[in-house]
Amino acid sequence: MNILVINAGSSSVKFQLLQMPSEQVVCSGMVERIGEKDAVLTYRSARHEQTNTHYIESHQDALKRIVAILLDSEKGVIKKVDEIDAVGHRVVHGGKLFTSTTLITAEVKEKIKEFAALAPLHNPHNLSGINIAEELFPAAKQVAVFDTAFHQTIPVKAAKYALPNKLFTDEGIQVYGFHGTSHKYVSEKATDYLGLETSKIITIHLGNGCSMTAVHNGKSVDTSLGFAPSNGLIMGSRSGDIDHAIIFHLVNKLGYDLKDVDRMINKESGMLGLTGFADLRDIQREAANGNQECILALEMNAYRIKKYIGAYAAALNGVDAIVFTAGIGENSNLLRKMVCTDMDFIGIELDDKKNEERSSALREIQTAAASVKILVIPTNEELEIAKQVFGMVR
Repeated sequence: MNILVINAGSSSVKFQLLQMPSEQVVCSGMVERIGEKDAVLTYRSARHEQTNTHYIESHQDALKRIVAILLDSEKGVIKKVDEIDAVGHRVVHGGKLFTSTTLITAEVKEKIKEFAALAPLHNPHNLSGINIAEELFPAAKQVAVFDTAFHQTIPVKAAKYALPNKLFTDEGIQVYGFHGTSHKYVSEKATDYLGLETSKIITIHLGNGCSMTAVHNGKSVDTSLGFAPSNGLIMGSRSGDIDHAIIFHLVNKLGYDLKDVDRMINKESGMLGLTGFADLRDIQREAANGNQECILALEMNAYRIKKYIGAYAAALNGVDAIVFTAGIGENSNLLRKMVCTDMDFIGIELDDKKNEERSSALREIQTAAASVKILVIPTNEELEIAKQVFGMVR
């Protein structure tokens, strides 16, 4: 079975075409920096590899370019669209309604649209991908895999906010959590690698969107992103945790419109608001050149991650391993070092030489004396999505 996986992030679209159940990757690629003049499209298959820079205006534009290259007579891997048996879509917010992988119908799409208010940087792009895929692959089954599903195991004491009870019971206002597909994949990899019967793992997903999850025996018990994917860690353009009184101050005292505040928190804050750059590679380059705003932003970013490690070590009553994953977590040896410095009191001690090494494989980067494993595990949300889709439609 040929399964095409579409994983739309806030500023990127990753894709893989996999043959299942063999898990063979036929082709893969990514569009990065969507909306910027120097957006990058990468594509690789067994007989072709390319990287091109374009102006890619939107996620819709990105998806159309991806489909075009799949069908290209020279570079592509399929001749006809009906060679795709199913399309698996990452969908960020499924609320309380979607707790598992779901076959997409008109009703499901309507609910995904409703949840867009809770995930404005993601669900609209996810839905756009679904609509385009339905149009371009009419014979394929369309399947949604929800980021929020993995976090359904979070206990009420961690999921419920200290607000009037009716908001929880009647309106579903609670911690939902996100990046669940990634946290599930890397936590399972870590557990298998460590060979532990019981495990306490903190997974750290760092990309343009960032989140951390406390995973006990394979189940999510707490996570940094909550009702919507804007709190917790400092992200590319999202603020992460702030005092909610700031919102009232901006509106009531400084005259901001609520829509402007919403846009500020989600699209103009985080590393972008602190430095003028949303991409960590640009920020690290500027910091190396002495840019004080970039240096401070990196320090703030690492400090916030450290705070969550401490909180989740307490929630788990210990920790066997921390896992760095996703684009920044896997590739930024600088941020990993900043996070792991002065953490030896709980057994986290980084080996600088191991941290500097480059590898696409699961690896340990702690010292020999460390009691906590520090793992770098490349996430593979696309494979996890394909496995779930295959399990549903086979």
